[in-house]
Amino acid sequence: MSFRVSLAVTLAAALVISFFALLFRRPAMALPALAFALAGAALARLSIRGATGGASRGDGGAASPESKTTTRATQSAKAAARAAAQAEIIPAGELVETMMNSMREGMLVVDGDLRVMASNAAARDIFGFDGGGTAGGRMRPRLDELTRNPAVLSAYLDAIERGERVEVKVEMTDAERQVFDLRVAPLQGREGAAQEAGAARGAVGVFFDITRLERLERVRQEFLSNVSHELRTPLTAIRTFVETLEDGALEDADNNRRFLSIIDRNAARMHSLIDDILELSAIEAGTAKFEARPVGLRAMIADVLTALAARAAERGVALRNEVGEDVIVHADARRLEQMLTNLCDNAIKFNAQGGAVVVAHESAPGRDRISVSDTGEGIAPAHIPRIFERFYRVDRARSRALGGTGLGLAIVKHLARAHGGQATVRSIPGEGSTFTIELPHSGKAEYR
Repeated sequence: MSFRVSLAVTLAAALVISFFALLFRRPAMALPALAFALAGAALARLSIRGATGGASRGDGGAASPESKTTTRATQSAKAAARAAAQAEIIPAGELVETMMNSMREGMLVVDGDLRVMASNAAARDIFGFDGGGTAGGRMRPRLDELTRNPAVLSAYLDAIERGERVEVKVEMTDAERQVFDLRVAPLQGREGAAQEAGAARGAVGVFFDITRLERLERVRQEFLSNVSHELRTPLTAIRTFVETLEDGALEDADNNRRFLSIIDRNAARMHSLIDDILELSAIEAGTAKFEARPVGLRAMIADVLTALAARAAERGVALRNEVGEDVIVHADARRLEQMLTNLCDNAIKFNAQGGAVVVAHESAPGRDRISVSDTGEGIAPAHIPRIFERFYRVDRARSRALGGTGLGLAIVKHLARAHGGQATVRSIPGEGSTFTIELPHSGKAEYR
């Protein structure tokens, strides 16, 4: 019985009892009480009919709560049957294969004889074999046919023979160097199966590619090592000459100013190095701000060459600005000047005595190319791929003697990328080098 029906019946019963009580004690109040009682009975009747009719309409003619419960159970059973039918559309084997092939990690399953039983697409890419025949049991290759890497073979053999999980770092250098974190787990037989004590029926291995992590870790270690070395050299010189001055050279009028000049030069080198490190870190972290606007390229290059004219005159290097008067590029003016200064400064430092530095511009579809060429010794092809790396130097001794920090080209590369462009180099040993900055035209760059 619903709440509405129960309420109506209770109200009617209460009014009837009130009628009889009033009839004996206060007859004048009996008739109004009877009217209320009749109204309550009518309300109860209407409520019962409404509930019964609703049940009949909802349950196809059933007139009881038990019928409603039965109908709902039937509907739930039909829904479950439909869901089961839909689930049977995707076979379990295809579902597992799809899941394995969607993994970025390579998965390779072998039996007790190291014969491949199953593999996913990532594992087949790692070992370079076609797994089309393995699904049906035909032409299953052995693991030692896929690789001769002793770490891989030992990991699988240990898991099979000892029945223990094995974790090992694996390096593969077929086409390019790759590093994997290999985790192999044994596949044990069912309880009661006849097998050797501790031995497994097979093993499953998962290859986690950690090549990029290894590369980043190596870069971090090299960076710390280079920074320590670059700071230690000028710091040692500063401390040495300070001790010399303290030991009495301060009164030596012929040498004390020279010692102070050396201290100042090394302190300036440390300051420049720290500034470049902070600048490069800000660019790489994306915290450096860029404001793109049209820049008159010829005037900017003229300012850069004027600032470097004294250094060029010391080495007898001629500076030429071959950019047209009307050339406009879109870039952050301060960052573009920084890139051009680094490239022109390097071109002067590593130029031949009496050589020349030429700055030119070329317009390409969607791009502006700014080139800085020198007539120096050039760069050997072996050094080209790493020339834009931090602290990489073709001639370390010469670079330090000329006051370089080893970060100038790295800053140029990252600033060009931040503008949506790139920095490249072309060099012929014995003839010179040309460094080029490519910048997108207006509206094509993405500034952070």
